[in-house]
Amino acid sequence: MSSDTATKMTGRRLPSAGERELAAPECSKGIGDLIGSPDSPKLIEGVKLLPFSIFPDDRGYFLEVQRIGRGLAAAFPPETTQVSAALNYPGTVKAFHYHVRQTDCWAPVKGLFQVALVDLRLASPTFGARNTMYIGPLRPWQLLIPPGVAHGYKVIGREDAFLVYLTDRFYDPSDEGRLPYDDASINYDWETQHK
Repeated sequence: MSSDTATKMTGRRLPSAGERELAAPECSKGIGDLIGSPDSPKLIEGVKLLPFSIFPDDRGYFLEVQRIGRGLAAAFPPETTQVSAALNYPGTVKAFHYHVRQTDCWAPVKGLFQVALVDLRLASPTFGARNTMYIGPLRPWQLLIPPGVAHGYKVIGREDAFLVYLTDRFYDPSDEGRLPYDDASINYDWETQHK
């Protein structure tokens, strides 16, 4: 169980398929565990982070998003892997959605993202855990999100943000579930943390 101690072991059941039972946990208001390192012991079970290199010069910068058969997406089958991209305007919040079968691998290539993750898998040792991480140019991490982990983000700052991501399956709307960004059970605090 995560340190998100106000989480109950049960929650509102969500549509799922196959062997994976999903539920929206009951969480206290907050952002969960703030992840500041790719090897944090607070990471939700199955979530992985990997720093990637950015090569700047006087013309801009270069980064390598992914190599087939290597890195976080090494197990993604080439015949069904899909590469997509999303341009997001400052202040945009896109949350929450989850997949029953699909694994995502995100690479933020421009802008700063406040990423929110919530473990919806009832059988997971981290069910109900929430993770928050800030990824982008100041923290160039790739992020692997397994099925059953709800995910979303907010664009931080005044510039557009660009996310390139791979999925291990072609897009299938029947595999995607959605929860509102302000879902009362997840109770994620999207407000700027004034301190």
